Amino acid sequence: MKFVDEFRDPKLGKQLLQGIARLAAEIDRPLKLMEVCGGHTHAIFRFGLEALMPDNVDLVHGPGCPVCVLPVGRVDDAVAIAEHPNVVFATYGDAMRVPGSKKSLLGAKAEGCDIRTVYSPVDALAIAQAEPDKEVVFFGLGFETTTPSTALTVKQAAALGVTNFSVFSNHITIVPTLKALLDSAGENIDGFVGPGHVSMVIGLQPYEFVTRDYRKPIVVSGFEPLDVLQAIHMVLTQIAAGEAKVENQYTRVVREGGNPMALQALLEVFELRSYFEWRGLGTINHSGLQLREPYAAFDAEKRFAVPQLSVADPKACQCGEVLKGALKPWECKVFGTACTPETPIGSCMVSSEGACAAYYNYGRLSVLKSKPEAKAATRPAPRPSDEQPEAAE
Repeated sequence: MKFVDEFRDPKLGKQLLQGIARLAAEIDRPLKLMEVCGGHTHAIFRFGLEALMPDNVDLVHGPGCPVCVLPVGRVDDAVAIAEHPNVVFATYGDAMRVPGSKKSLLGAKAEGCDIRTVYSPVDALAIAQAEPDKEVVFFGLGFETTTPSTALTVKQAAALGVTNFSVFSNHITIVPTLKALLDSAGENIDGFVGPGHVSMVIGLQPYEFVTRDYRKPIVVSGFEPLDVLQAIHMVLTQIAAGEAKVENQYTRVVREGGNPMALQALLEVFELRSYFEWRGLGTINHSGLQLREPYAAFDAEKRFAVPQLSVADPKACQCGEVLKGALKPWECKVFGTACTPETPIGSCMVSSEGACAAYYNYGRLSVLKSKPEAKAATRPAPRPSDEQPEAAE
């Protein structure tokens, strides 16, 4: 397990935790650190890191799961496309059970729609080539991490002359998301653990506005337990010193300028939408991506009539507050009772990168309830769910 065990060394973990405790005691005030990557949320609860934090350090979970921020109306649009005759709708597995206003994609599949789980857009393109009499639509999901692969697949489809392939783009961007969070709840956030996979593509420079305009430190982090602990230590070091900088803990993967080839493909095929609706955050200007005019023939929204309606979340669901870091998942009234991974009411309980699913599957609530800020909560024993291909960041 070389290159994995090194990042799970208990001795190094204890040293980092001791350093975190010293810094937290030195700062001596309540601190809220937000991670904005679903992969970090998953790691924090898989390895029990939240319960190891000092009492005055609270880890809150932002909108880093692309499936979780998908609003109800866009799910309805996906279902509407899938219900067209002769359509094969190809999607990542964790989008199958996201509830729409009437049904999920899984529900539509049960009713006879041809909806298939794929691991990449290339899989969807292969279906289109193998079944030229079908219209194959790929459900494009994810932040800048997955967008380049969709872009390259669209370019490949154009080069091969595949005319029965299109993309229903719900790709989103990280910078407007962070700005919306800071504008709405920035005073409650002391620092950020920055997304590793997104940063692998876009680099570090796009985050400079966080430190320049809002005076909040941000440290891009990897996903092993020692990565996350070191990133937290680096954020606290900045706070203790009164600094606000963009730092890179994930130096083995993330470069200052990101991945130029991936960025080139992304910018060639996609452009910013004027606005895009997010679950929990509302409409955010220039936060979604659509295909540019030269590739408009591959835009599913131009090929098919879709409702494009804004639909409110179910009243019982507090997924929006969880995505903004205003609530812990177990503080939601339906968490672990009416809302479980098998019977989700909100999208945060669907994807394994969702905060609610991470709490449900890994949350050590008996330990967390001993922390001063924790409130009483109960949950049933977790049940393992089948692994499915997922949309990254």
